Formats: sequence, C-alpha cells, structure tokens
Amino acid sequence: MSRLELIATAAFGLEAVVSRELSALGYDQQVVEDGRVTFVADELAICRCNLWLRTADRVLLKVGAFPAPDFGQLFDQTLALPWAQWLTVDAQFPVDGRSVRSQLHAVPTVQRAVKKAIVDSLKKTHQRHWFQETGPIYPVEVSLLRDMATLTIDTTGDGLHKRGYRPEVGVAPLRETTAAALVLLSYWNAQRPFFDPFCGTGTIAIEAALIGRNRAPGMNRDFLAETWPQIDRALWKQARDEARDLQRGTPECQLLASDIDAYAVSLAEKNANDAGVSRDIQFRTMDVLELKTTREYGVVICNPPYGERIGDEASAAAIYDDMADAFEPLKTWSIYVLTSHPGFEHHFRRRSDRRRKLYNGRIECTYYQYHGPRPPGEMYDQGSMANDQIP
Repeated sequence: MSRLELIATAAFGLEAVVSRELSALGYDQQVVEDGRVTFVADELAICRCNLWLRTADRVLLKVGAFPAPDFGQLFDQTLALPWAQWLTVDAQFPVDGRSVRSQLHAVPTVQRAVKKAIVDSLKKTHQRHWFQETGPIYPVEVSLLRDMATLTIDTTGDGLHKRGYRPEVGVAPLRETTAAALVLLSYWNAQRPFFDPFCGTGTIAIEAALIGRNRAPGMNRDFLAETWPQIDRALWKQARDEARDLQRGTPECQLLASDIDAYAVSLAEKNANDAGVSRDIQFRTMDVLELKTTREYGVVICNPPYGERIGDEASAAAIYDDMADAFEPLKTWSIYVLTSHPGFEHHFRRRSDRRRKLYNGRIECTYYQYHGPRPPGEMYDQGSMANDQIP
C-alpha cells in the first residue's frame, strides 16, 4: 500500500481528542495543529478513519504543501503535484479555498489559479485538451495560512458529524462530533450509570451508547472515497467487517436521558431507534428537579440552555440554580456541563475541578468538569479520557 499523508480536521479544542482516537487506531506518526491532525498512513486508513473517528470533522488526503506568496509560485507548485495519481480522466474536481493572513487573499482568484494548474497537469499526463467532468467527485481545497499553501482532496463527503441517524434536530442542535467529545472527555464507561437531564433530541446519550457498544459511528453511511477507483473496494469491506466484529452488546447500565420538552424527547426516541440503540437509553419527559436516584458513581453529561442559544441569560441562570439543587445529593457522581454562560460556577455554587474551552458551532463554551470520587476497584487517570473505545 502507499504511504500517504492524511489530515483529520477538527473543531478548535478537539485536536487532542482526535489525536488520541488516531493513536487508538494505530496511527501514531502525527503532527497536531490548530483545527487539524496530520498523520501518515495508507489507503486502508482512509476507510478506517472515516468509519471510526467520532470527533473529527472529515478526513482529507494531503496532495502537497508549499510556500505561495504570489500567484506564480501557487500555479507552478500546484502544477508540479501528482494530480493524475488520484484524479481520473473524467474526475469532477471542484476547487474550494480559504486564505488567512496571506498575501493571496482573493479566494476566488486563488481557486481559479489552482483549477487551471490541475487541468494543465492532467493535460500533460493524459495527452488531451478537454476533460468532461462526469466521473467520481474529488473535492479539492487550497488552504492558505501565512503564505503557506496546503492542497487536499476530501475523502469524506458529508461531514463526519452526519452519522445517518438524525434527520431531524431540535432548536439548538449539538453536533454529534462534539457530543462524542463530551463523552470521551469524561470518565464515563459502559459499567457506570449515565444521565443527561437536558437531552434535547438525544445526541449526547446516543453518542454515549454508540461508544458503550464500541460501534463505529460511520457504519450507517457512505463516504465519498468509496466511489474512487484508487481505493480497492476490498479495503472498505475489510474495514466494515472489522468494525462489525468489534461491536459489543448493550451497555451494562441503561442510560437515562430527559428533557422538559416532550416533543424533543419524542425526536430523541426516534433518533435512538434509527441509531440502533433504543434499548440502551431510557428517555423521560421531566424537569431536572424531578431527578431521584439511589445509584452511585454515575456520570452526568449535559449541554443545558445558556442564553445565546435558547432563552436568555437570566433564565439560564435559574436553570443552573435548579441544577445545583438537583445534583447536590449526587455525592458520588461525576458531573460535566458545557455552557457559554460566564456565571455558571457562581449559579451552580461549585468550583469545577477542570475547565476546557470548546466550541458549540461558533459559540465559545467552557466544559466544566467535576470529577467525583473514584468508584471502588476502577482505575483511571485524572488527566486522560476514561477509555479508548476503538480497535
């Protein structure tokens, strides 16, 4: 197999989580940067990473990178890259672009230059002057950062957050990739009780159930690179067979998820059924103050309203006061809360053990972590995720 450079893109704040996922898959030769993890792998990795990565946005094939302070260098260096290795003679290759702190800041002009250079490169290889773009799609991106151009081809298609189970979303949807990160950044595992008291359409609980079952999140969808002749279909079959073999059964403890909005709960039940984890999660319509449990060493993971998304800051603060009362009896539980509200700890009446900056879409949030006591007989590292649920 070929030695390829691949890039797993990620929301800011999740790069370290993506890096750990890649290491768990066996891809340790990495460079971690803002918004991306570049790693060395082969064609099978394109299949496995698209299937398994829970917190990455997409998987890109890196074609090349070079300084491009002017259009001449951008064109010549793009022309010199091995485009015919990946683009078929009938390939569709739309070019997208972005520029940050670079002299070439007119993105449409950059895109046209890159498109022309790729066409000229293919003309030399195929000895023809016209290409009818009717074949497989190879989306090309030129990314300029401080005059350094990186050219990639997208292998994923629809973003990896699209698992295939959530056609309908609520008023303020949390991306599946972010929801999975909240779980992986907690100390929850399939042997511990789980509760999300603000479940909305159920995304955090569903992602936790998928992690508990060790089910690859991309099992129920297709990927753009599956149409590429350069990647043997036997590799996709191998990766999917591997994923099926590694699945586990229902988590030991049934997950609990609730919301005060009955319609949101009905959507959550439908989404869980579509995801194949409806037996793993008990959904309820209830207020957070109705929470009562005798179970110990559970984990609360939630994304409550925080004013910028739903309601206003005053109503969000009232919810945090209710959370403080509802969670006060949970002396042995670990609690994790994602919010952008600056006064969360004041209203929750507790200082967190750890904070982490994350993004919910474009909203800068803080992930407040209250670790709780260690369950008897369970070992974990306070500085890492609970476990690596990947092959």
